[in-house]
Amino acid sequence: MSNTVLITGASGGIGKELATVFASHGHDLILTARNRHRLDALCKALHMRYGIRATAIPADLSEDGAAERLVRDIEHRGLQVDILVNNAGFGDHCLFAESDSGKQEAMIRLNVLALTSLTRAVLPAMMRRRRGRVLNVASIASFLPGPYMAVYYATKAYVLSLSQALAAELKPYGITVTALCPGLVDTGFEKTADLEKTALFKTLPVSDPAAVAKYGYRITMCGNSVGVHGIPYKAMAFASRLAPRDLLARIILSIQSGRRSISISKRSDRYE
Repeated sequence: MSNTVLITGASGGIGKELATVFASHGHDLILTARNRHRLDALCKALHMRYGIRATAIPADLSEDGAAERLVRDIEHRGLQVDILVNNAGFGDHCLFAESDSGKQEAMIRLNVLALTSLTRAVLPAMMRRRRGRVLNVASIASFLPGPYMAVYYATKAYVLSLSQALAAELKPYGITVTALCPGLVDTGFEKTADLEKTALFKTLPVSDPAAVAKYGYRITMCGNSVGVHGIPYKAMAFASRLAPRDLLARIILSIQSGRRSISISKRSDRYE
């Protein structure tokens, strides 16, 4: 049976690859991101290649009320969401005390509030149908404290915790909730956030976004509650349960510090 999948942050990176893998398995799509041109081009390409219905609804989910407006728009079009993929998010690399407060607040609105609001909005209909799936793109950062990316890491810890709680709550309703936790992914974030000057992308392996998307699709359809992509990152997630948090924080600090004063003026749709 064909499902309709709503994917946020779908114009590039992991989101675009997730759209491709869901389409390749015959799922219809509702794609949202800020860039209308890229969304329209992707919808046309996936429709032509796989014969699925793909609907583009541009939105900036970091804006107040944007998630609720998106759901109303979807309902107005007579569409329903069978699978929700919360992929949209961005990160920032800088000393917290010197960070742009507006940017940090926008990060929390997108990574946390929009994801929460969108999930809350689609769940009642899924519960009535007693079926549905939610995929939340978290991160290996969910397991760690992240000096120089403190707010980003904290938002991803929230995503993981929320996903695990909802997975337990919704199991009796036939709804699965999955947290996808990739490590570093080749989406260009390191250039946007000036992370090339740190040891982060020199120390850890970088994954292909298509491979991450295929893995995310597989664990979602299997109903897994958490999936960490890549053997090195699985080991890192396991080790994070054993090592003292202050030690983990010092290790991450040494990897991500780079130059002391770092700030970015351009945001990235994806960190993972």
